[in-house]
Amino acid sequence: MKKTNNNLLIKRIGFAALFAGLLFSTPSCKKYTDLQPKDALPSNMAFTTAANVELAANGVYNNAAVGTYNGAAGRGYAFGAASIEQSEMRGEDMVNIAAFYQITYQATYDATTPNNQNMWVNLYALINQANTFIAGVQTAQANGVLTAASALAYEGEARFLRALAHHELVINFCRPYLDGNGSNPGVPYRTLAVNSLEAVAQASTLDRGTVAADYTAILTDLDFAETNLPAASTISRATKGAAIALKTRIKLHMGDWAGVITEGAKLGTAAVAGPYTSPIGNYILTASPDGPFYSGAASVSAPGNYSNNTESIFSVANSSQANGGVNGALPNMFGPATILINGKTFNQGGRNLVCTSPNLYNASFWVNSDTRRTLLQVLQTVKGQLYYFNWKYRDITTQSDYAPIIRYAEVLLNVAEAYSRTGVLTNALSLLNAVRNRAVAVTDRYTVASFITSTAMTQAILNERRIEFAGEGRRWADITRLAVDPNFSTGGIPAKILIAQIKNDGSSYDIVNRPIITPSFAAIPYSSFKFIWPIPSIELSANPALAKQQNPFY
Repeated sequence: MKKTNNNLLIKRIGFAALFAGLLFSTPSCKKYTDLQPKDALPSNMAFTTAANVELAANGVYNNAAVGTYNGAAGRGYAFGAASIEQSEMRGEDMVNIAAFYQITYQATYDATTPNNQNMWVNLYALINQANTFIAGVQTAQANGVLTAASALAYEGEARFLRALAHHELVINFCRPYLDGNGSNPGVPYRTLAVNSLEAVAQASTLDRGTVAADYTAILTDLDFAETNLPAASTISRATKGAAIALKTRIKLHMGDWAGVITEGAKLGTAAVAGPYTSPIGNYILTASPDGPFYSGAASVSAPGNYSNNTESIFSVANSSQANGGVNGALPNMFGPATILINGKTFNQGGRNLVCTSPNLYNASFWVNSDTRRTLLQVLQTVKGQLYYFNWKYRDITTQSDYAPIIRYAEVLLNVAEAYSRTGVLTNALSLLNAVRNRAVAVTDRYTVASFITSTAMTQAILNERRIEFAGEGRRWADITRLAVDPNFSTGGIPAKILIAQIKNDGSSYDIVNRPIITPSFAAIPYSSFKFIWPIPSIELSANPALAKQQNPFY
């Protein structure tokens, strides 16, 4: 199913951020209910034919990738460059160079800050699109437009996206599940299509609930998706395997180690030794760690594998017609301006916004032989800006790089951690090595003797995640889920290097001497209110249910 730029769903209607049902498909934010966007297919037509339903589905996915910024042009919300880079900027493994993400990087946000405000707005806009789509396909089935199986599959896709979006809200605006087993305030779990004035009124009564209630609803949606989605499709559409893979992530956040192992087994992780292949979706690790991106590419012009590889379970698609633009496309936001490949300088066209932290690059756990240094990191050639950049996204011309959401490598490492946490070290080691060994020399590979305790093995798995998923937006998710872990917590928002601390001649990146820079931006403790984002003021001022439920001290 080809993803198009048509956005024909009655979309972005309703209670995404404003009581009045903010509409985001118009050029400006309007504080009133506009139930029929001018650029959308009329509501009495959107679900009258199977072809229109498919176009409406494409519209939902399109807005997951592009979104809006303050109601105008897209910048890669809710699951594009903006969300991925925000997650990286909340962590310590990439360093902010420009002012673009400094507020996020140094946690100076408040309830009016555009970046976290637009995350909230776009995630709830996507949720409302999913809910409106579900209502539409149910009507289409009742009217004989869709078969029951087709309607259930479409609903499964929407519920997968709804679960994904709610989880993103929880990990940014709430305390983690393991702090009080989910007893802290959650986010409103919206399942109602806000497409009428009556629905707006009903939605206004839904309060935050608890984190535990959110996780229960997320798993309910994913169980439905697993039951009703096809096993195979394109990388850019939700599938049965994607629902299961996402459940391994959700249960990891819950500390449900047995649940992670059970879900992972459905995707082929139960064997004591690899190679691992999923019986659902036929997922398998690519031979080289750059396989899901630009495998073997020796120049910036080589085509990418992001839309067609065996490892990517679900990614959010971009295209030359539909992407986040210069202010929100992955290669622009992550890329350097110029790079050197095989002795030749290329104009990469990136914006030099964030670079890889020398403290990650020089970390003792990132061994010299690891090919991810050369395949997925690149040194800029501009004098005075010789920093290493993440190089997973390269299509600066058409900005079509997909945003990776979950890969088979993550499933293997999720299950590896669950096995390690429960003392099944042989299985844990095999899964860890499956991911790591494709990148490191034989002499640097782990054996059972490498780890004295299961704690040491779990730490190695967590280290591996920092290398493997660098630049994919997974760092904050790990920081928050581990926030109260007695062995692996960073203690809060980690201390960070400021760009002025990095020598701009490239010498700060040194895997011979491996210097570690003492961060000049101090850590923010977990106890601080800054650990979680504030609910946007526009939501509180318009939503009576949340008006008095702001996160403390904002």
